[in-house]
Amino acid sequence: MPGIRLPATSRSVTRVGTLRTRRDHRGMSATDIPARLTSVVGVSGSPTRPSRTTALVQEVADTFADRLGGRSTLIELSPLLAELGQGPFRGDIGPAARTALEAVEKADVIVVGSPAYRATYTGLFKLFFDHVGQYALVDKPIVLTATGGSDRHALLVEHQMRPLFGFFQSLTLPLGIFASENDFTDYRVTSDDLRARIDLAVQRTLPLLNSHLQLDPRLADDDVPAFARPDAF
Repeated sequence: MPGIRLPATSRSVTRVGTLRTRRDHRGMSATDIPARLTSVVGVSGSPTRPSRTTALVQEVADTFADRLGGRSTLIELSPLLAELGQGPFRGDIGPAARTALEAVEKADVIVVGSPAYRATYTGLFKLFFDHVGQYALVDKPIVLTATGGSDRHALLVEHQMRPLFGFFQSLTLPLGIFASENDFTDYRVTSDDLRARIDLAVQRTLPLLNSHLQLDPRLADDDVPAFARPDAF
């Protein structure tokens, strides 16, 4: 399906029945309880291929899926531009675009990303979310990511992307992830600092996601800082 990259077998982190063994506070093994397969869908609003934004979204979605014991799916919007522009209403657009919208609306966790274009996200990114149901993302966990030529664009995450998903009444996760050109080599994430920021964002939000999605709490590490607990404030 154009624009939708389903995970290959080696990338779909389907840990049903094969969870890493962890011990909870009662001394029980995490493999004693079957895992719930969590769907993490990444959406890249880049109009170009290859794309640093796509690489970032894929990296973040894979990391969340790995830690949540789920699977990741990547949606690239650039091949869907023609279908998204076929008309002003959802019934007017093409089948691949409708499939992508349905995947986003059904996801457990959504990772969104856009390059900085004229101080905001791309028109392609906005066009896609214009077709999302107004109440389809209520309380949906959203991970915000963005890329830009330099760190001067980093506020795109807070000033542009977070208000958009505030309209949808989504649960935007506290730590957004911004990356600049220096974090990539040949459209691959190669920066240790960026990977550390991704890991921190995942670690800080796992307790919240486990609580919100009612997952097995033993998927979270025992050493999560106290301030990261959903009941910490």
